[in-house]
Amino acid sequence: MSLTDVAPRTAETAAPLLPALAERWSPRAFDTAAVIDETKLTAALEAARWSPSANNSQPWRFIVARRGTPEFDSIAANLMGFNQAWAGAASVLIVAVAEVVDAEGAERRWATYDVGQAVAHLTIQAHHDGLHTHQMGGFQADGLREAFGLEERFVPVSVTALGIVGDADALPEPLREREVAPRVRRPLDEVVIVRA
Repeated sequence: MSLTDVAPRTAETAAPLLPALAERWSPRAFDTAAVIDETKLTAALEAARWSPSANNSQPWRFIVARRGTPEFDSIAANLMGFNQAWAGAASVLIVAVAEVVDAEGAERRWATYDVGQAVAHLTIQAHHDGLHTHQMGGFQADGLREAFGLEERFVPVSVTALGIVGDADALPEPLREREVAPRVRRPLDEVVIVRA
């Protein structure tokens, strides 16, 4: 079953959203032949670079690897569980790294939050440019740290698969089933604790 045979991917929202937000979703089926244009990849990274951070500390670092490179293989080898079954089809894997302690030894308490914002900006820019992303938390942080020689003050926070949507039928069950299922979220009144 292709994605054109399933429910629309656009979110049903309580208020109008920017198309890049309403249409964004996280596929697992990626086109294994797709090569990402360098301009689009740079734009996604540039969006991350210009995201906000506490005291403009910019605590993010990125390891960016294209499919077919040893660096890509190193990232893929450190993915866990189901992520290993599908993420290798993505065109690019991006490790988002937080600098949780600065060069002088001071703690950067908000670093992981800021890295999350940077990845969110990257995701929306990528979607705007016709790409898709899927963020993952299932990976071996120590393995990535060792593979890329990261100092202890740098913490891998997430891995993002980036590419062009592929055929859902290429996924093993139950991943295919999850790929074509309708998008759902909790109602807004369940996530807003106080709205005065």
